[in-house]
Amino acid sequence: MTSKVYVALRVKATPERAFAAFVGEIGAWWRPSPLFETTPRPGVLSFELPDGEGEGGRLIETRAGGKVFEIGRITAWEPPARLVFTWRQANFPLDLTTEVEVGFEAVGEETRVSIEHRGFDRVPSGAARHGFPDQVLLMRLADFWRAQIVALGERTR
Repeated sequence: MTSKVYVALRVKATPERAFAAFVGEIGAWWRPSPLFETTPRPGVLSFELPDGEGEGGRLIETRAGGKVFEIGRITAWEPPARLVFTWRQANFPLDLTTEVEVGFEAVGEETRVSIEHRGFDRVPSGAARHGFPDQVLLMRLADFWRAQIVALGERTR
């Protein structure tokens, strides 16, 4: 199985605006998915940035009642061009993460937002794969990220 999906769409925003919305407003535009939910009862996503800097920060989900689930850690922080973070769903084994790289590239008056999610070849069969064959799983994962970029684009208008 290939270990990654890649999706890119344009949004009507500058790279600075798209990056800021992706990081600072993720809780407002994020669309939970029953296939790729991070926790069984979705909460609100946010990035925690230590001292305003991103690298070493966390992507978290805060559920009703205040319980926090760490989805991942920021491993690359290059505003407004690039962001990389680890990704872990609650149904992954404890020692397993995948990696998400988000790019923001100016194209005229728009920004191409690209997402590469890699490492799904390490995800074992079972709950995290929903019983899908490899190709179907990756197609669904690509659809999931495409919907997230569309939601981000709606937020940046």
